[in-house]
Amino acid sequence: QVQLVESGGGLVQPGGSLRLSCTASGFSFSTSAMSWYRQAPGKERELVAAVSSAGGVTNYADSVKDRFTISKDNAKNTVALRMNRLKPEDTSVYYCHARGPGGSWIYWGQGTQVTVSS
Repeated sequence: QVQLVESGGGLVQPGGSLRLSCTASGFSFSTSAMSWYRQAPGKERELVAAVSSAGGVTNYADSVKDRFTISKDNAKNTVALRMNRLKPEDTSVYYCHARGPGGSWIYWGQGTQVTVSS
């Protein structure tokens, strides 16, 4: 059974930090590229950060560059998103996403809420 389980969301003040984690099971994690997406109410889901299957290549949305860091641990089947200097506009549901080689599989987590507010 495929599972992507996110954790680490919550309420944080502007300027604060959070670390999201996604634990994967039921598929070949080490051959999957992993990403974090987010979706705010009334908006489309957008890509926040992505990491290659081996963890060596990363990409970020312009809005989070230099504030967020994605990392992948193939030994623990986890992908994390470290979020620093959070802003109210970062408030969204954050989703973990897995893509197999050539798009051979696509999996989504259930999402975790991040709220940035004073």
